[in-house]
Order: sequence, then structure tokens, then C-alpha cells
Amino acid sequence: MTKIYPQAYFENIITPIDSANISIASSAVLYGLSVYTVFPIIFKKQGISAFRLQDHYIRLINSAKIIGIDTFEKDWNFERFTKAVKELIQANTIDQLVFIRATIHVTDLVPGTRSRGLATNLSMFIYEANPIIPQNGARLKTSVWRRIPDSSIPSRAKVNGAYVNSVLGKQDAIDSGYDDCLFLDTQGHVCELSAANIFMVRDGILITPSQSSDILEGINRKTIIEIAKSLNIQVIEREIDLTEVYIADELFACGTSAFIASIIEVDKRKIGYNVYPITQKIKKAYDEVFSDEDNQFFKLI
Repeated sequence: MTKIYPQAYFENIITPIDSANISIASSAVLYGLSVYTVFPIIFKKQGISAFRLQDHYIRLINSAKIIGIDTFEKDWNFERFTKAVKELIQANTIDQLVFIRATIHVTDLVPGTRSRGLATNLSMFIYEANPIIPQNGARLKTSVWRRIPDSSIPSRAKVNGAYVNSVLGKQDAIDSGYDDCLFLDTQGHVCELSAANIFMVRDGILITPSQSSDILEGINRKTIIEIAKSLNIQVIEREIDLTEVYIADELFACGTSAFIASIIEVDKRKIGYNVYPITQKIKKAYDEVFSDEDNQFFKLI
């Protein structure tokens, strides 16, 4: 069981997590009308540090904007959001890497299938930072379910209700004896895992699905691309065919909860030759982000 810390942020105050509840008649419950983001928090010598907090705030705002939630941003600027994050951290006793999940819920009761002009509430809670897939040798199954296209439910918005798609894909993979699924889009191109972006290496080049491939524009994905370029590794964003994945030299997933996880098998096909030099080079640099006292990604709050 994942450890969840006892104090949450809900209805503008710190409250016991068991008291942070939303009505069963709310849009958030009835229609899955919530958007969220998850980001790591670590304690350094100088104090509390958050991973790319402004990027996460912007994605939260953009997710709301994309699906038409138009009341939250008026009341919540980045400074207020940061203050609430700090209050939540100070209300809990934390001595290790943790994640914070921040969610904008639409709380109007039975408003029908609409999103504009409705009341919202920000909730946040802290939980331990456990990886969602094996870190050294994940096995994937191509999903029987296709990734929801951006023209149906926007892929670049982290909409709670849309994650039924991820649940279907991952549960099928687990039922079949795998660790996670690999989603394809409606044209059969590679998208991502159930809750992580994917990268492959071919001939020394790092390749990842483009932003128009029905993927989440992951903040960790962006970080990996920046790290790779700083290491003089060529990066290409483009459409990827499933058969390319089968013959990749290296394959890995990335995400807040996935960290950087090597993928050694897809659809019973072994990937590469058990040596992932580029993956390990990037992973080493990524891990240093979490251990270094001073870096561009973690900022004191």
C-alpha cells in the first residue's frame, strides 16, 4: 500500500485527508471533470525544493483551459499556488522524496455536461514516491485499446476522467502477465504507456513520439530531452511505428511516477542486447538532478 500523508489541502485550508471529500453529486464525480498534475518534493540543505513547480502549475492551468474550466485561474496565480504547496508540506512530517498530487475539481452539483462558469476547488495531498513500473526491466504489451485521440479527449490535458483509457490498457496488460501497456494511436503509431512517455534509441539517436502523436506533453519528457541535448545526444521527435520499437537498440519510459525505467521486452520480443548505454547515461544525469544541491530543475519554495 502506498503511504499517504495525513494532512491534505482542501477548500483553502489544511485538513485531515479523511475529511477532504467531494459530493457524489459534483461534476468531478459524475463526469470525471477534474484536472491534475503530480510533482516531486525533496528536502535539501537549503530547504524544501519542488521539481519544475511553475511548469506543473502552467500545465494544471492549461489542462483546465483546454476543457473549458474557466473559474480557477482567476483566483489562483502561481504565488498563491506555491504558498498552498508550502503550507501542505509544513503540515506534514516528511523526510524523504515524496509526490504531491494537485487537482482542480469542478464542484457544482448536477450542472449537466458543461464546464464553464462552474465552481472549482483545489485539492492537494502527499504520498510516498514509489515507482509505478519496474525500474530495471519492464515488460510491455501493446494494448488492445487505442489511445484516446486528441480530437475526442485532449491528450495534452491531464483530465481525470480520461484515465479510464489508461486503466483499461494497464489492467489488460497486467492480466496478460506484463508490467504495463504500450498504447498506439488510431493510425497505429506508438503513443505512450498507461501513465508514462516512451523513448527509444536507434543507431545512437534518441527518438520519441512527437507532440502530435496523442501523447501527454510530459514535464519529465521535456526534462529528458533537455538532458539528452546537454549530453550531446541527438534527439528526434516524430511518429514511431510499432515494428521500430521491436528492433530498437534501447527503450525506456519516463514520468514523475515512472522515473526512468528500462524496457526490456515488448509483445514477447526482447529489446536490444541487455546493454543500454544511452539510457544509463541519461538516467545518471537525471538521478543527479535529485541529489545535487543546486540544479535548474528543483527550486526552493
